[in-house]
Amino acid sequence: MEIFLDPTKCTGCKTCELACTVEHSASKDLYAAILEIPRPRKRIFVETDGDLNFAVECRHCQDAPCVHACMAGSMVQDEDTGLIQNHREKCVGCWMCVMACPYGVINRDQFSRLAVKCDRCPENDYPQCVKSCPTGALTYVDVPAQSKKVRQEFLFQIRIHKGEM
Repeated sequence: MEIFLDPTKCTGCKTCELACTVEHSASKDLYAAILEIPRPRKRIFVETDGDLNFAVECRHCQDAPCVHACMAGSMVQDEDTGLIQNHREKCVGCWMCVMACPYGVINRDQFSRLAVKCDRCPENDYPQCVKSCPTGALTYVDVPAQSKKVRQEFLFQIRIHKGEM
């Protein structure tokens, strides 16, 4: 399962960022999370240029640059799930993973001096960023299903362009 974004549906509302932050708070409550020390950190980032909005989070790369760059052995790929995890007890705060990530989605927690990244909300059966997205711009599906959806949308656009619909 992967998180996919349809940028045509993303309004840049940042609800996904807020849901992620609350999910990774100690209280799991929006109002209490605001006052927590250390402050909870988001693991998804919504970027915008005014016309285009784009939510991006860790892609859990198969050949992950952050894992290769981690000198402390903190960043590892789980053999069962394929997800890249940060074993915080090993993290030394060198930020090599931050420099190596091609997507810029590994953040640093300045309070604990540890690397912070998307963990796909392991305490839930569904990533909270996806669950909270009010427009359905974020989806959590397997790759073959997403590929089929994209192919079908492409075919639909061709038919519209040809005037068949």
